[in-house]
Amino acid sequence: MGEGGRRHIGAAERRDRLALRQRLAGAARAGSPEEVAGSLVALHGTDPAAVHLAVGARLADAAKTVGETERALYDDGSLVRMHGMRHTVFVFPTELTAVVHASTGRTVAARERAKLLKNMAEAGAPDAAWLTEVEESALAALARRGQATAAELARDEPRLKEQFVYAAGKSYEGVHTVSTRLLKVLGVEGKVVRGRPLGSWTSSQFRWAPAPRHPELDPGEAQAELLRRWLTACGPATEDDLRWWTGWRVTEVRRALTEIGAQAVSLDEGTGYVVAGDAGPAAGPAAPWAALLPALDPTAMGWRQRDWYLAPQLRPRLFDRSGNVGPTVWWNGRVVGGWAQRADGEIVWRVLDDAGVGRDAEAAIETEARRLSSWVGTTRITPRFRTPLERELSA
Repeated sequence: MGEGGRRHIGAAERRDRLALRQRLAGAARAGSPEEVAGSLVALHGTDPAAVHLAVGARLADAAKTVGETERALYDDGSLVRMHGMRHTVFVFPTELTAVVHASTGRTVAARERAKLLKNMAEAGAPDAAWLTEVEESALAALARRGQATAAELARDEPRLKEQFVYAAGKSYEGVHTVSTRLLKVLGVEGKVVRGRPLGSWTSSQFRWAPAPRHPELDPGEAQAELLRRWLTACGPATEDDLRWWTGWRVTEVRRALTEIGAQAVSLDEGTGYVVAGDAGPAAGPAAPWAALLPALDPTAMGWRQRDWYLAPQLRPRLFDRSGNVGPTVWWNGRVVGGWAQRADGEIVWRVLDDAGVGRDAEAAIETEARRLSSWVGTTRITPRFRTPLERELSA
């Protein structure tokens, strides 16, 4: 038992939980992108290619990755790519649109709209009433088109092309276009989402689409539901982990923990939390496992305190200066190295932490590299946020 009579959950058991709940061990792999997103709650969507790579690492049949992910995102609409926690773009089940918006989006949205109006006023640009007219016209045009780029919407509503000077006279002075700033605000407000890309699944250029219709939920109830889902997938986690992942104030995290009746446990880092009834011993995977996860993968980025699965000495080579993780190699619940794709399409990898990584592990990692290569083919993958090891391996 841990401090205060609470059950202690050590690093090894946390890695066992991660293997199954994050759909990484072979037998735990999913049958569809919807199962992957449902199990992890949200996939980082800032880098479009990372979404497909995160799904592919967890599908039982990786050959279906591109087609099935495109279907879920753009044909069936069962997954949606929009702003969520920490003002970051995520992909999550469409059924969670209302929960994510009410729990995290409203506060950020109010701040972003106020900032846009302030910047426009300082530049002598038109006022809030004018912006409301443009917004309503743009949303109507988007509804007619179904999906559209910012340039296409500007043809329907020319006022979107208006420009104003931002931070005049300062070192970071720039010229902003109304369409760029307004569409970003509408995304945070849950009115528009990111639609089909202009190019392949790796393209960062995209069309906008109307957001799925969703009810307006009570923020406190939505926060409790989001926290419950995340702890089910990622628990145990510390209060610090929860604050970091959600972007909420500590009072909001504590209120949500109380609302769902979260159970306190002992961790190596201190007090952690699981959903009610989840403090008992958890079964681990039936066999050793390896995985190649992409940059910004939700497992690698899932917790703020990462020593239990990622040795501190590895971080300088696997993260960029802003704290974004690059492509990682996993063995039995630990990050042991990184991988990259070279210009000719070859997937290459390197172990940085060889503790417990023998011939069997290397063979399993190489199998995962071949599995990844089999469905990626000659498609060139360059992470949006480059890390030292990824740059070195891809050279």
